Amino acid sequence: METMAFLEKEMVENLLPQKFPFVMVDAMHSYTETSLVSGLKIQSENIFVTDNSFLEAGLIEHMAQSVALHTGYQFFLKNETAPTGYIGSIKEIEIKRLPKLNDVIQSEVTILQEFAGITLVDIVTSLNNEEIARGQMKTVLAK
Repeated sequence: METMAFLEKEMVENLLPQKFPFVMVDAMHSYTETSLVSGLKIQSENIFVTDNSFLEAGLIEHMAQSVALHTGYQFFLKNETAPTGYIGSIKEIEIKRLPKLNDVIQSEVTILQEFAGITLVDIVTSLNNEEIARGQMKTVLAK
């Protein structure tokens, strides 16, 4: 079952620093100050699709861009331009299985800590309500 996106593809792309073909998020389903649920439909033109599977690198990039989307939307709400962010570190990424072509994945980002432009987040990626990947990332905003 596909849920209606809170923000659609075009708006999401405007909030991300990445541009096509490197955009790995195409929907925002929910947003709070400390969380976000993003989505992505795996399509054949995706650069991380090989043999009808979405590769590990694509999943990790999807997770990172979900965090970037949270930051981008936060700044959008304040009517400010979002600074560029970088992955500072990735901790304990666990990938249980890879999504296939035409699957729709969702990632739930939970902000654990935010201090001086450094954000620690927990990310869980699901497919049909089954957890397929999880991990923690630290992101850093460029000054």
